[in-house]
Amino acid sequence: MANRKKRNEIFTSDAAKDMIPKSNVMKDDFDWEVPVEAVPLPSEGKIYPKSHPLHRKKLVEIKAMTAKEEDILASRALIQQGTVIRHLIESCVIDHGVDVDSMILGDRNALMVAIRITGYGSGYTAEVACPECSQKSEQRFNLADLEINRLSIDPVIPGANEFSFKLPVTGKTVNFKFLTGQDDHDMNVEASRKKKMMPGMKLESRITAKLSKHIVSIDGMSDRNKIGMFASNMPAQDSRKLRQHIGDHEPGIDMSSWMSCPHCGEDSEVNLPLGASFFWPTD
Repeated sequence: MANRKKRNEIFTSDAAKDMIPKSNVMKDDFDWEVPVEAVPLPSEGKIYPKSHPLHRKKLVEIKAMTAKEEDILASRALIQQGTVIRHLIESCVIDHGVDVDSMILGDRNALMVAIRITGYGSGYTAEVACPECSQKSEQRFNLADLEINRLSIDPVIPGANEFSFKLPVTGKTVNFKFLTGQDDHDMNVEASRKKKMMPGMKLESRITAKLSKHIVSIDGMSDRNKIGMFASNMPAQDSRKLRQHIGDHEPGIDMSSWMSCPHCGEDSEVNLPLGASFFWPTD
């Protein structure tokens, strides 16, 4: 018994693990390595605290998308859980210490677009509706042409995802944040829960729910229930101006591009739809 225990300790010790020869099969046997790309972060890491791996980081390294990531995209379990994009990004980010859920959506979207380009190229074909005549047509877009909207306002505290805005009607000072992957997941879970509990009933507006998530405090008051009440009953002009301010300054990828309509001949700016073909191209 003592001898068996001794053998087990040898096989599980760190020294023994270090003695096991390591090999890179793709490089050693196939003379090919998965490419690595450096992706600019729209936030430039300015809103992450010092304890966060992305603090003050302007670039994040990702490995190119492979068949392994296609398995993630095809996972029904992850699709049903709504976590497929998180697992995809986690699989491609080189620094495994990065918590993808803690990243703001703009930074996550930048990585998502970059990962898609590494896997299938920058060409993206999608069906879009013309803003002029409402007719749908297949359009070809170049993802590499999408512009980065970098953070242009300063947080109230360096290294914090918190910004200030004074409402024009009520005069209240609202501190808000840019939503993270966790915030987005929580909203989807809550919306699904309410739909199951109250089928057929009119649910809280998505706009109000999202605005409540954005707001951190109102004149220093941070009670979540009171913030939710304020978001639902604030003057429409205050709501519009706050949402506009957040949208104008949110760092991320500008997903707008130009299309030429084959039906009416007009050139219009449209937002690129992120449908199934984004990660499963048909061409």
